[in-house]
Amino acid sequence: MTLSIEWPCVALANSPLAKRTTLKVGGSAEWLLEPSTPDELREAYLVAKEHKLEIRVLGGGANLIIDDGVLPGVVISTERVRRTFRPLDPGEVIHPDDMTEEQANKLFDIEAPAIAVNDPRLIVWAGASLPGLVRAASLLGWSGLEGLIGVPGTLGGGIAMNAGGRWGELWDVVDMVRILRPDGEFEDIQRADANPGYRNGGLGECIVVGAVLRLTLDNKHRVAARQREYLLEKCKVQPVTESSAGCIFKNPGGPKAGGENSGEISAGRLIDELGLKGLERGAAAVSKLHGNFIVNRGGATATDVFGLISEIQSRVQEARNIELEIEVKRWR
Repeated sequence: MTLSIEWPCVALANSPLAKRTTLKVGGSAEWLLEPSTPDELREAYLVAKEHKLEIRVLGGGANLIIDDGVLPGVVISTERVRRTFRPLDPGEVIHPDDMTEEQANKLFDIEAPAIAVNDPRLIVWAGASLPGLVRAASLLGWSGLEGLIGVPGTLGGGIAMNAGGRWGELWDVVDMVRILRPDGEFEDIQRADANPGYRNGGLGECIVVGAVLRLTLDNKHRVAARQREYLLEKCKVQPVTESSAGCIFKNPGGPKAGGENSGEISAGRLIDELGLKGLERGAAAVSKLHGNFIVNRGGATATDVFGLISEIQSRVQEARNIELEIEVKRWR
């Protein structure tokens, strides 16, 4: 029986998952594992694989909808695998979510050779939050992550799906990524050898455990100003402050459809033109700001969300003969 398994890390049986996602819906995990280092994550993965259990990896819970009920197998959380530090200074460990300006200054002004002081790279573990990294970059005065302002989730998931938008994508600043292959071995992939695409890091079934990010030396005030500008623009058209899983549907016709310079119609605009903004199913509703977002108004279930998704797909199919494909991941 799985209850007799000796796990190499913190292990919680029948653990609720809804609060660990940005949409705040879903059931529980048969086993929720919480490793605190990449090596511990690997050991947990190997034990689960040895017992032939289905394995899922949970970062910040963005771009994900979890079904109601109990998920069989193992969910490995990266919440505790969240360290960030400078190359050549492994003793200087920072958690971006908690970084103060004093810590940022110390990280930047460490006593090291000039090549280190002027080297705007960060070594980041998978569980570091994207909002925390964006904030850390602002405190350091390093440019490259401004386009991720307002994007939830963690580094691991962000690299796996190449998170981003009109102002840039995460892979734009990836220098190297360390993955855990399905055979349980680590592998380092240089940016030149990777092939990320639209909302796809191109890593297949591999698990991101960390990465080296290469940013650009800049000025704190300029970086902060760009972040504020981009966030204001996002808040005008996206429900940034509400519980959602991000964009629900892929744009019809491929990644370029509906883009700023595209003549194609986007999924959000298509839903808007059919008057579906505000459409509800239980406590789940299509955002009134952006048709491609479903928000949880408080107490929604995964059943509500998937019912609303099906209704949208049916109405779009009937009205425009277009089959909307889900972009978010579904766990069941």
